[in-house]
Amino acid sequence: MKDFLQEWASVLSEIEQILEQVLPSADTYPQVLHKAMRYSTLGGGKRLRALLVMGACAAVGGDVRQTAGLAAAVEMIHAYSLIHDDLPCMDDDDFRRGKPSNHIVYGEAIAVLAGDALLTEAFAELARLPEKYGVSPEVTVRVVGELASGAGSRGMVGGQAVDILSADGAPDEETLRYIHSHKTGSLFRAALRGGALLGGANQEELEMITRYAEYFGLAFQITDDILDEVGDAEQLGKPTRSDQRSGKQTYPRLYGLEQSRQMAEECVEHCLGALERFSERARLLRELAVFVLQRSH
Repeated sequence: MKDFLQEWASVLSEIEQILEQVLPSADTYPQVLHKAMRYSTLGGGKRLRALLVMGACAAVGGDVRQTAGLAAAVEMIHAYSLIHDDLPCMDDDDFRRGKPSNHIVYGEAIAVLAGDALLTEAFAELARLPEKYGVSPEVTVRVVGELASGAGSRGMVGGQAVDILSADGAPDEETLRYIHSHKTGSLFRAALRGGALLGGANQEELEMITRYAEYFGLAFQITDDILDEVGDAEQLGKPTRSDQRSGKQTYPRLYGLEQSRQMAEECVEHCLGALERFSERARLLRELAVFVLQRSH
C-alpha cells in the first residue's frame, strides 16, 4: 500500500496539471467567477474519480494519455457538486477540505454560478476529445452520454434530490440504497465506464467494469457514512456528525456501525471479484478498492 500511495501522489500531480491547463485562468474576465471555479477545483482532494477513469482505461489495455479530458471533466463535475452541496439551501457546510466553502469566500450567488460554469466547462472539454486527445467521434459521443447520465436527474442530481427530500424521515433501506447509488455511485460509474470506453473495452470487459463500479460506489459511501460518525474532523477537512444533525439517511443510522463496516468489506470483496479476469493492468483499480476500507478521510 505504501508504494501505491507514492504512485498515487505522482499521478495526483499530473491530474492537477491537467486541471490547471483546462480551467480558465484566474485573470480571465469576469475574474471573480474564474477564481471561484479554480478555488474549489484546484483545492486538493483525492482525485478519486480521475484515477478511476485512468484505472479503467489501463485495465482494458488502453492508452491512458487519452483519458486526460474525461479525468478533468469528472473532477470539474465533482467540484461543482461539492460547491452546491455546501450551500445554505443544501447541506449548509462552512468548510470543505479544511478551508472555507466556496460560498463563504465568494458569496452564494458566485458559488452557484461557479458550479454552473464548472458543469458546463466539463462538457466543453469532452467535446474537445477528438481534436485534443485523438479520441474517435463515436467513442466521444458514448463518453459524453455516460457522464451526462451519471451527473443528471437520473444520476447524481437525482440522488441529491432524494437525499434532501428524505431527511428526517424514518431510515429506509430502499431509499438509502437509491441515494447512495445515485448521489455518489453514478459519477463513479460514469468515470469507470467512460475510462473503459476510452480504452477500447469490449462488451464483456465493460460489464465487469460496471459491476466493479456498482460495488465500489456503495463501499465508498458506506465508509463515508462511517467516517462522518467516527472520523477526525481535521483529517476529513469538514465537521463530523453533520449527517446525524441533518437527519440524513445513512448506513450507520439504519444498520449500526459494525454491520456497516461488514457491508463495506463485502462490497470490496465483490469489487475484487469483478476484476478476477483482468491482468496486472487492473492493479490501480484493485488498490483503490482496498484503499476505500483503509481511508481516514
